Amino acid sequence: MPGLGLRPTAWEPTLEALGRPSRTVLLPGYGVRRRRGEEVAPAALGRALVDRLEAADGPVVLLGHSAGAQVAAHAAALAADRVVGLVLVGPSTDPRARSWPALLGRWLRTAGHEPPRQLPVLAWSYARTGPLHGVRTMEAARHDDLQRTLGGVRCPVLVLRGPHDRICPADWAERLVAAAPAGSRTETLPVGAHMVPLTHGPQVAAAVAAYLRPGGSGADVSGA
Repeated sequence: MPGLGLRPTAWEPTLEALGRPSRTVLLPGYGVRRRRGEEVAPAALGRALVDRLEAADGPVVLLGHSAGAQVAAHAAALAADRVVGLVLVGPSTDPRARSWPALLGRWLRTAGHEPPRQLPVLAWSYARTGPLHGVRTMEAARHDDLQRTLGGVRCPVLVLRGPHDRICPADWAERLVAAAPAGSRTETLPVGAHMVPLTHGPQVAAAVAAYLRPGGSGADVSGA
């Protein structure tokens, strides 16, 4: 599940390095333009994501980035019988930074650590989904309580972040793990900021692969 406004290209470096069968799901505000009157709250999009899971064979592991992590978490809680693993990369939104000024401040403190080579991909993605639609989607996402959602998840959760990610600081990641089931853990990569699925795909893939190995997360999700 890509972050808000992002296209599948944001996950391609990670999924290619992971080398497992995978599919990037696009939903309103998360890869496709929001239509007038279309619901974009994470809980509603989580239900839409569950509907997409009907086409998958067997158990699944969900990977969500940024605000997309909120959508993935809702889907994991709703489809606990299908979702055997949940990876949240740079999840938003820390309740201490739900206001627009705080969100912007954290984004600016993070942006300086992002490599410029990602800019063409981001510009193309945001142009396709539309900046106004992104603002409306973020307005819905910033009021969502990810900690509460994780309380309804049954599978072990991996919260992954870059060391320079101010949108998802280390203590916020720890608070999410504390709200998640036993066997959940957080990991800070040695490099990167918020956009690590795009900028440091091999490192993200290595962390996810370790999580998927038997015993890597407190539960066996190797068959997914």
